[in-house]
Amino acid sequence: MSDDPLQPLHLGRNSALPPSPEDARLDYVPNPRAGELYMIRFAAPEFTSLCPVTGQPDFAHLVIDYAPGETIVESKSLKLFLGAFRNHCGFHEDVTVGIGRRLFDEMAPRWLRIGGYWYPRGGIPIDVFWQSGAPPEALWLPDQGVASYRGRG
Repeated sequence: MSDDPLQPLHLGRNSALPPSPEDARLDYVPNPRAGELYMIRFAAPEFTSLCPVTGQPDFAHLVIDYAPGETIVESKSLKLFLGAFRNHCGFHEDVTVGIGRRLFDEMAPRWLRIGGYWYPRGGIPIDVFWQSGAPPEALWLPDQGVASYRGRG
């Protein structure tokens, strides 16, 4: 296999879940609309990781929005990367910002934001938001569509 990030490792192949996020390889492919300003959204409503103190599972609804530059992230590799958090211990803040930062640093989009809407543990939901900077002018930014936690009613 090539180490070239523009030669997808996962697309069209059987791929096992990586043992950790650090071991996961994110693949990027050329942006089919390079030079055009538009936004891509990924939603992961069943994201899981582990509490670094108790080892108990934490659940979140992640929403990743980005305006691509020269490349886009290949969705199968993103699913495997996010799935690798299933056995990863990390605080909500570190996990959410770490995902956004890794995508931004590797893919070099024009702009990226991530919302981590974490379900309550100990009675307190935690929402974590990160973005790479001000969005490009004229980029349409829809609401992320995840309501604040309201419990049962």
